[in-house]
Amino acid sequence: MSRIGKKAVTVPAGVEVKISDTNFVTVKGPKGELCQQISPLIKIKEEGTELTFTPVDDSRKASEQHGLARTLVHNMVVGVTDGFEKKLEMIGVGYRAEKKGNTLVMQLGYSHPVEMVDPEGITTTVTSPTEITVSGADKAQVGNYAAVIRAWRSPEPYKGKGVRYVGEYVRRKEGKTGK
Repeated sequence: MSRIGKKAVTVPAGVEVKISDTNFVTVKGPKGELCQQISPLIKIKEEGTELTFTPVDDSRKASEQHGLARTLVHNMVVGVTDGFEKKLEMIGVGYRAEKKGNTLVMQLGYSHPVEMVDPEGITTTVTSPTEITVSGADKAQVGNYAAVIRAWRSPEPYKGKGVRYVGEYVRRKEGKTGK
């Protein structure tokens, strides 16, 4: 049995959880509404303000899904109450970002500015010209959108220029040495 799957998910006040017969979980809270289809190999029980997860049988597949199901529902509950955020920093001469409405405009050393419209449920804020914060209720969407922004100019190993997560370590290489 999964150690993570054994833990119960506590549902805070102001959050409403609905579980259908087909394990379709809907979580509503102050920051929005999230839906997720959970594997039918997992049985979800609602006991007061706690959700417990148990595998239907002792198969390997059910065991694999046990911890995953609990983590997905826990992330949904945390997302609709607190939300998730990823911070990115831009390092390089002339690299900067600004916000125009719901469009993120970045100067990344290309001949043109890179413009990205925020997807539904995701907000980006520019705290300083070289720092971007991506926030939203869905952890997967926030991480994916931050990765898409980072992919426009990944950090390079020689000078360290590019878009990186705050606190990310970029392994540096030594440049060519002349004779």
